[in-house]
Amino acid sequence: MGLIDQLQAWHWLVLGITFIVLEVFSPGVFFLWLGIAAGLVGLVLALFPGLGWEYQMLAFAVFSVASIVLSRRYLDLYPIQTDRPRLNRRGEQYVGRTFNLDGPILNGFGKIKVDDTTWKIEGEDCESGARIKVVGVEGTVLRVEKIQ
Repeated sequence: MGLIDQLQAWHWLVLGITFIVLEVFSPGVFFLWLGIAAGLVGLVLALFPGLGWEYQMLAFAVFSVASIVLSRRYLDLYPIQTDRPRLNRRGEQYVGRTFNLDGPILNGFGKIKVDDTTWKIEGEDCESGARIKVVGVEGTVLRVEKIQ
């Protein structure tokens, strides 16, 4: 009898707790769903102790996918509200703001200093000192329009 044939409910519960602890030290939210799935397999195994390892692994896979899909659906229906929705999308923070150009926009591209960062900008050619408005962001390039 191999080690995998001896899986018990407490093994799955410990694995679930381990995944949840790993979640604390990792970016994003991934290990949480695996931890929930492992915990559910542990509960199923506590109810049905004779369940073979093949079915345990299958249940873990199904519970993992289901927990991820259900959480995504829930977050689509009830998005997390925050007072700073663009916190990690820095370029989007500047959409709608107006600035004076430090240097000209030539051949559709230029640079502008915003706060403590120099940004590459894209827009119609303008002379230095022109007033521009940020209308969008594409990667690390701010799209601008000249204000008449």
